[in-house]
Amino acid sequence: MIVKEVLSEELLTLAEVKELLTKIADERREQGLEIGYSFRKALHHAELFSKISGEKSRELVNKLLELEKMKPSIAIRIADILPQSRDEIRSIYAKEKYTLSNEELDQILDYVLEAIE
Repeated sequence: MIVKEVLSEELLTLAEVKELLTKIADERREQGLEIGYSFRKALHHAELFSKISGEKSRELVNKLLELEKMKPSIAIRIADILPQSRDEIRSIYAKEKYTLSNEELDQILDYVLEAIE
């Protein structure tokens, strides 16, 4: 397939991708269409690694984006990984030019724990 131009682009969490791929797969099955190998592998990966619903993951991303030192790409990564400790969050921020205080790390952990519950 040749793509002529990108009309829009949006960052999605893995949970949102899972919901979209599941919807597309169901539609294809209803129409009697074949689901390709790479599509099935992508869906399997999303099902295997997404831990919360798409709605909860988007809520988590929106809460995280309200924080001062949060970029959209990092918020998406946190929603996908759902880190459980300060060290895991620090590893996500390893490439950034700044570090987070313990209070900021705890705030992120609180948001993640809310989303998991």
